[in-house]
Amino acid sequence: MTDVFPNEKRSWIMSRVREKNTSPEIKVRSLIHRLGVRFRLHRKDLPGKPDLVFPSRKKIIFVHGCFWHGHDCSRGKRKPKSNSDYWVEKIRRNSERDARHQSKLESLGWDFLVVWECETKDIEALAFRILSFLNP
Repeated sequence: MTDVFPNEKRSWIMSRVREKNTSPEIKVRSLIHRLGVRFRLHRKDLPGKPDLVFPSRKKIIFVHGCFWHGHDCSRGKRKPKSNSDYWVEKIRRNSERDARHQSKLESLGWDFLVVWECETKDIEALAFRILSFLNP
């Protein structure tokens, strides 16, 4: 199958994909800040450089993009039309890497929560889920 975009355009699109400070991550950070809970960002000394870290609670929140991390929602199940073999393998590796990081964090005594991009659409439900996680 041919690529929908020429190489230069595809390269430009991919250069806009961010690793941190994504829209879903900023939504979650803003919500948690409004809830009055303080956190640290992207701690490099922890496996996976978690998006939000609550050191005094030994809790972590990861904010995952549905497509990039292989969520089972409609957005996460989409398959790319071009170079699909590469992307299927890439998403599989991302999921495996996530599982490794989460396992390491558990062994270090950290609890974690994964917030999916699709969950940021219902802020009230997300707020309840996050507060339940942070304040058991």
